[in-house]
Amino acid sequence: MSYNGGKYSALVSHTACVGCGWNPVAAPSLWKTGGDCGTTTPPPTDPPPPTGSGIAAILSESTFNSMFPGRGPFYTYSALVAAANTFPGFATTGDITARKREVAAFLANIAHETGGLVYVEEINKSVMCDTSWGPPGCGCAPGKMYYGRGPIQLSWNGNYCAAGNALGVDLKNDPDRVARDATIAWRTGFWFWMTQAGAGSRPAHDSIVNGYGFGQTIMSINGALECYGRNPGQVQSRVNNYLNFTSKLGVDPGGNTGC
Repeated sequence: MSYNGGKYSALVSHTACVGCGWNPVAAPSLWKTGGDCGTTTPPPTDPPPPTGSGIAAILSESTFNSMFPGRGPFYTYSALVAAANTFPGFATTGDITARKREVAAFLANIAHETGGLVYVEEINKSVMCDTSWGPPGCGCAPGKMYYGRGPIQLSWNGNYCAAGNALGVDLKNDPDRVARDATIAWRTGFWFWMTQAGAGSRPAHDSIVNGYGFGQTIMSINGALECYGRNPGQVQSRVNNYLNFTSKLGVDPGGNTGC
């Protein structure tokens, strides 16, 4: 307290000394000089829990930042949430365990693909044009390259065309948009996750929410190059990410994590 221009701290509570003259002059033995009542720094508080629906109800921005401490500025939390909300089934299917596992599994795979959300474009760039597959009429635009871009590292003209058709944007003629527009970039990742089986039997979304295990999400994303012993180091990198992220989200990872 302040008294006659000085600052004092009480040595006993007021109730312990009722009637004994409650000021530093009348009862000096009850006070010490210095101190500043009412300005004690409060103890730190835990960050607020996630709010909202979908991915925002599972993953807070602070947890996202802790998962990707070195991420580049392109991959923002707000763009992630905005993109996820355009796929209503993501992080909303099944019980809370299934929903948390899906968020952890998606982020674990894209962490591997992008070096922890550092890389927007593939390091070793090439044309990656193959007209033998993909949607009808999906050739390769003159001068365009279809190397990996975005969180899922969308690759090949067929995937750019299919993703663009689904999202309502022309990615055949402007594949670089995936590297310019963060929300579109995240949406290509969710498009592949929710709809494409890749080398697997079903899309990654279906595998994780129906209990087939994290390993089957790897199969859908890059199983032809990594699973069945083709590249165990790459598989383990994804698994390590998944175990880390499920721990951060407070959920058991389940079985069948490898492929």
